[in-house]
Amino acid sequence: MTVRIAAVGDIVLQQPETEKLFEPSSAILRAADVAIGQIEVPHTTSTETTGITVPSPPAEPEALRAMAQAGFNVGTTAGNHAFDLGTKGVVDTIESAAAYGIATTGTGANLAAAAAPVVTSVRGRTVGVLSYNCVGPRESWATSLKAGAAYVKVITHYELDDANPGNPPTVYTFCDKTSLRAMTDQIAALAERADVVVVALHKGIGHTPAVIADYEFEVARAAVDAGAGMVVGHHAHIMRGIEVYRGAPIFHGLGNFVTVTDALTPDADNDSEELRAWAKRRRELYGFEPDPTMPAYPFHPESRNTAIAVIDVDEENRVRPAFIPCWIDEQARPTPLTRGEGDSVVAYIEGISRAAGLMTSFSWAEDGKAVVVS
Repeated sequence: MTVRIAAVGDIVLQQPETEKLFEPSSAILRAADVAIGQIEVPHTTSTETTGITVPSPPAEPEALRAMAQAGFNVGTTAGNHAFDLGTKGVVDTIESAAAYGIATTGTGANLAAAAAPVVTSVRGRTVGVLSYNCVGPRESWATSLKAGAAYVKVITHYELDDANPGNPPTVYTFCDKTSLRAMTDQIAALAERADVVVVALHKGIGHTPAVIADYEFEVARAAVDAGAGMVVGHHAHIMRGIEVYRGAPIFHGLGNFVTVTDALTPDADNDSEELRAWAKRRRELYGFEPDPTMPAYPFHPESRNTAIAVIDVDEENRVRPAFIPCWIDEQARPTPLTRGEGDSVVAYIEGISRAAGLMTSFSWAEDGKAVVVS
């Protein structure tokens, strides 16, 4: 019997009445045996800020009820905001998700707990899920004595190709071997006891659709080599390319799903100096302004192209990857699209995949409800 696993990108629930934002997609998510979403920010009553850049404000613990009601039963939590609200933020998020039936992986009271997988049995098979943060900051990392996220440390090297000081350097990124080995050892151990392993990686260059950094290929392919049957990425808040490596799909970035917040829209009267500075720097780095008609969705206009990743696992544990294209509508609702209405989203995903050097094939399934990836 086939087991279906669905996964989406970042979920941010920092506005009221988020239940309605899942309405267009909930039937698809509930139909999956395992539905995985990235819980991007801490859900806690704590207001103690520990972030060093622009920390996320807390989301209401009760907001996770909407995520559960939509059909999610697994939440990945390793990410750059994991420790923004300290140990209480980490623990409250895990406990609140569990209270609504969402099992989490990626954060914990210490590194061993953060690296513990979710393992669930469905239709006589076991599905294991692991979650790792690849984008820092260092303060987000768990240790043997500190709460936080499971992680892979990434090193950035800048090389000036000529002798002209101040010229733009060539940037090289690669994984620290010790933390990469810790990840692959954990995946291999999980693959020994699970029929299919899904690995979630918080990675990528923010708000940048087509560029996939060197380390992203390294860490994602290492996960597959260690036994992952599916790799899903998030963090960039915009769709990124898709590849198939050794038969396993790598969704390098699933972009936004339900992401509603006012934390990224500066208010001259109320917001911090750091947030105003970040809004200015965001314009300089990424060259976009959010749509002023969607104040709760302060992201790149192209990020409204998104997708639900889907794999069907057959009786012999062979994986058939696909995705369901979605468009984030004016109410910030990810809305699944079928053949015809979703062609522009598929063309967008194929375009950014090609721009990243990926020669993946995309074709509509016979029922016109999903795009098969090969």
